[in-house]
Amino acid sequence: MSPDAGAPLLQVENLKKYYPLSGGVFGKKIGEVRAVDGVSFTVGKGETLGLVGESGCGKSTLGRTVMRLEEPTEGRILFEGADLAHASSAELFRLRRELQMIFQDPYSSLNPRMTVGEIVREPLVVHRMGTRAEQVEEVRALLETVGLGSETLERYPHEFSGGQRQRIGIARALALDPKLVIADEPVSALDVSVQSQVLNLMVQLQRERGLTYVFISHDLAVVEHVSDTVAIMYLGRIVEQGPVARIFNRPGMPYTRALLDAIPLPDPRRRKGVVPVGGETPSAIAPPPGCPFHPRCPFAIEDCRKAAPPLEPFEHADHVVACIRKEEIKDELARPLAAAEAGGVASERR
Repeated sequence: MSPDAGAPLLQVENLKKYYPLSGGVFGKKIGEVRAVDGVSFTVGKGETLGLVGESGCGKSTLGRTVMRLEEPTEGRILFEGADLAHASSAELFRLRRELQMIFQDPYSSLNPRMTVGEIVREPLVVHRMGTRAEQVEEVRALLETVGLGSETLERYPHEFSGGQRQRIGIARALALDPKLVIADEPVSALDVSVQSQVLNLMVQLQRERGLTYVFISHDLAVVEHVSDTVAIMYLGRIVEQGPVARIFNRPGMPYTRALLDAIPLPDPRRRKGVVPVGGETPSAIAPPPGCPFHPRCPFAIEDCRKAAPPLEPFEHADHVVACIRKEEIKDELARPLAAAEAGGVASERR
């Protein structure tokens, strides 16, 4: 999965996306929503970075900001050395061929008034790649690649199931032969049986085409299946990042442990002893001082309320954690996962 992991394809540095809040008679700025608050990471060529967190943590906004579908407030987005965050319209249009996105909702992301052939062909038309006949032939080949026959060319999106629509979205994303694909919750709207088919298709396409993925999800079990590296987001920040095996076997952040414990099990009796994290996610308008997770953390102490902890190495240089108590609580966080005891996905890498 990592043919050339030593060469970063994407490098994000201190990326921020704030949305202003206005109010009063004159509509003055009265605050801001810190959707993405100083995020940094790198993705090597051919790798998959899994971006995980609860709903509202900012992971989808991060993906859209990296794509420049949202304008960044601050920071740099380096793609093969080119800074997407400050690229001109002409530069961005040229780079669009190298970066594509698979959207979360396979129902709303496809134009219902266009046929499947027109949807997949549209990127080729916009970028003026080939003649019409060559474009149609390329669309046929792409549909075959994602498991749809060429007879689907003249059909409309409403004639397909959710899994088939997501395959159409994948074909559209691959039309320009990109190097980087940002997949925003690509299987969350699909049935479990269909999810595995789409995930396996994405892994196969990565091997065949040398693709690099940023895979956004709230489901750690799904992320484990496709990722090389996992980044855990909470309230607009990355609070833990490392190789997938270390994240699952030796989590260093209580929030990561809570996400691991939340992996569904077929037998609920095996969840005995697992204590769910209480409370609600704080507001991104007025985040708590110190560690953003401390209001919900069972291990929080007074020092956790004083300053936001930086990401620091935890047992290995490539595994970083934002927690001042990571060394004190590491044995508690490393207890066997309920999913592992049940023979679930989290035990497969052990």
